[in-house]
Amino acid sequence: MPFKFFFKLYARLIGLTFLILMFCVALFMGVNSVREQYWQERFAEPLMRWIASTPNPQEQFHWLSAFYDFRLLSPEQLAVSDIEIERLSYGQVVSKDTSIGQQIMVLDESGRVLRMRFGNLYSDVSEALALIARWHLGGVPPESREQAVAQLSQSLGASLSIIQEPESVPDTEVLGRVSDRGISLYQHPSSGRAHVLIRLKDGALVDLAMPPPFDPWAWPVLLLLMVVGGSVLALALYLAMREVDSNLRAVESVAIRIARGEMGARVETSDSRLVSRLAAAFNGMAEHIQRLVGVQREMIHAVSHELRTPVARIRFGVQMIETSRDPDALQKQLDGIDGDIQELDELIDEILTYARLEQGGPVFALQECSVTDIVRQVVSEQQLIRTEHVIEADIDDESEAWSLSDVEPRYLHRAIQNLVGNGARYAASKVRVHCQLDEDNCRIDVEDDGPGIPEEDWEKVFTAFARLDDSRTRTSGGYGLGLSIVRRILYWHGGQAFVSRSEDLGGAKFSLVWPRKKPIEPSL
Repeated sequence: MPFKFFFKLYARLIGLTFLILMFCVALFMGVNSVREQYWQERFAEPLMRWIASTPNPQEQFHWLSAFYDFRLLSPEQLAVSDIEIERLSYGQVVSKDTSIGQQIMVLDESGRVLRMRFGNLYSDVSEALALIARWHLGGVPPESREQAVAQLSQSLGASLSIIQEPESVPDTEVLGRVSDRGISLYQHPSSGRAHVLIRLKDGALVDLAMPPPFDPWAWPVLLLLMVVGGSVLALALYLAMREVDSNLRAVESVAIRIARGEMGARVETSDSRLVSRLAAAFNGMAEHIQRLVGVQREMIHAVSHELRTPVARIRFGVQMIETSRDPDALQKQLDGIDGDIQELDELIDEILTYARLEQGGPVFALQECSVTDIVRQVVSEQQLIRTEHVIEADIDDESEAWSLSDVEPRYLHRAIQNLVGNGARYAASKVRVHCQLDEDNCRIDVEDDGPGIPEEDWEKVFTAFARLDDSRTRTSGGYGLGLSIVRRILYWHGGQAFVSRSEDLGGAKFSLVWPRKKPIEPSL
């Protein structure tokens, strides 16, 4: 995997994680700010409603002023917003944050605003309810206390119970505080809720159990965060997968176009595309297929043209044999047919070799062999066949020292043989094979003293079935595939073949250049 693509993907994941985290934090704070205000107003509502429903609450509960800044004010005396005034007019309990605590407000029966301040809303409201319950139950006779406790529990929104069993009595620390103040706030060890132990004038103990405190991590909030976070993640993945899908559809579209015959169709590649490597590989495959199709069409056309001449000669020879009565003429036609069959066999061999090299190459098993030995073998073989020419090998001592190279001996022999045979076909009298080998590269030059090749045709000679003359005689030979085979053999060796003019002999100079050692593939 390319580092740039990995870094980009990693950065996107980090950015997406940070975005989801920040979004969830903002959502958590926003939702809980609304939930907390709603809880504050609902939690303080029983206390405020009780006080507001009492005639002359400021006189009856005057002792609350010292603890909770209890006041009765007109709406004009309040520093509140129009929305809060409107809510108060609807009879709602309104909670407002201030610098010194929580301010709770409600309208009483006379239209005045009853306001109380709490430093810690949960504990202060619990103690205020306990004080009101203690004040109310203090004047109730013991026989009517059970009924009064039940009524207060319903009105104050808390659970009041008279402690009668010894095991229900809290620990000594709570009892010590209740004996001093008459009330003692403590947290129940099992429920986690606030409880207030109340001591009445006759010594009876009453337990006030409050509703649970505000929980910012309530399961609806967690569920909302999971749904929203999952939705954002799903959206991000959808957008990312849509981009990948778009890139894959582009590749699919080009594949369909190629299947319809548009062999020049290619996938656009750039660094920003997630499937750039796939696009590059696909384009390489498309180019290879286009080249193979072109080679196939060219080969079919050329082969059909090349086969016509020997087939026509064979047909003509057969007709002559049918009508010939002269033994010498009959033998001449038979020899001609045999030569034509040999020519067809050589042509088929050339075509199969070229096809194997063009369609991906043979299974090249490179091995360390002596290049100079292969050159000497080719020169000696060709000299035996072409006695009318001088074919020599030019190998110096320095090249001999670096003669070992990673090659496929059979195909390298074929490439040098094709060049030497081609040179002898057009040479006047001499063909020379020069080896120039060093630590890094191998170079073989095959020169002749023939007419040479015009510079404008140097690239054309390596094209399949291309010949600079139009002869099709048995003496001229050649099918236009030899040099194409040479170039493909050098390609599979990691080198190249090219042609120039020989400065010494004056004819053509064909050169083969390839690396002496194959590169070492890195271990995975």
